[in-house]
Amino acid sequence: MAVDIVLYHNPACGTSRNTLAMIRNAGIEPHVVEYLKTPPARALLVELIDRAGSTPRDLLREKGTPYAALGLGDTSLSEDALVDAMMAHPILSNRPLVVSPLGVKLCRPSEAVLDLLPSGQRGAFAKEGGEQVIDASGQRVA
Repeated sequence: MAVDIVLYHNPACGTSRNTLAMIRNAGIEPHVVEYLKTPPARALLVELIDRAGSTPRDLLREKGTPYAALGLGDTSLSEDALVDAMMAHPILSNRPLVVSPLGVKLCRPSEAVLDLLPSGQRGAFAKEGGEQVIDASGQRVA
């Protein structure tokens, strides 16, 4: 069964790597977009935020970004201003963002991706840090 999954990915991010690994553990090879190298166009970014049921502020990343230097904590900033900042500095977009036939979601924590996968996990899965997420029978660990 072919499934179209898009992962907006940062290979330097453990959460993003774990999300990619869980998608592959379901037998799906996603279309991986390294958004720092190839950021989505503004219209697509706005559409993804909307489809995720989020706001630009929900998708903003603070850690390791120019968030503070740009004054993005100012709650009077418009959504357009926040999207402008994300377009100018793609690192401000939190990751990983996953698009599937079941929806769009910021997958933090990484196991949030399980809600977007139309097929189950094919076997055990542990995060890079060793936390077991999926048992040997492909079931989510409580």
